[in-house]
Amino acid sequence: MADQNPGPTTARSPRTPRTGGRVRSEDARTDVLAATTALLDEAGYGRLTIEGVAARAGVAKSTVYRWWKSKAALVMDAFGPAVSRRMPEPDTGDCAEDLRIFLTRLYQVVDHPTRVEALRGLMAEAQLDPAFAPRFQEWAQERRRVVAELLARGVRRGELDPELDLDHAVDLVFGPFWYRLLVRHLPLDPTEAADHTARLLAGLRTR
Repeated sequence: MADQNPGPTTARSPRTPRTGGRVRSEDARTDVLAATTALLDEAGYGRLTIEGVAARAGVAKSTVYRWWKSKAALVMDAFGPAVSRRMPEPDTGDCAEDLRIFLTRLYQVVDHPTRVEALRGLMAEAQLDPAFAPRFQEWAQERRRVVAELLARGVRRGELDPELDLDHAVDLVFGPFWYRLLVRHLPLDPTEAADHTARLLAGLRTR
């Protein structure tokens, strides 16, 4: 018999696990994703566990595994949409300003260490787990499409080279971000976004 009183999602304390019978699937799924997001911010990717998420969401561990086969897959479904919501899709009418806004917000992830840890963890899992890799690539492609459209508008307005290789240009936008995030040879600094934008566009403008 379905649970008739699941109650609201609790952000701080574990809920009583729902056991037996059919669980109201959408309610349970929403609770699991909310619990995952909360625990990521509190404890970070490394300390997050399926058991902890299940306890926070008030569901059985088997319920979590029914939808997500690994921690990385669960975190991707919780973390990916949150990143997309926080990141702008600017359209100010000026390619340089749009890119500056985007890069500034992108670099501001360093203000949230647990999110940085999650990105590093997801990237690592995508290299090691063939089952998870397509989901990570799908999310990365969504973010790439935002930048590709930003640059394509610049091409249409005559701000950028009409023969611009968009795929390569998008690589140039995200390359420094991921390289500094993963290798850590230099810091990611949101105050450098304007300078990075200017240097990048100097090579992409109409000649």
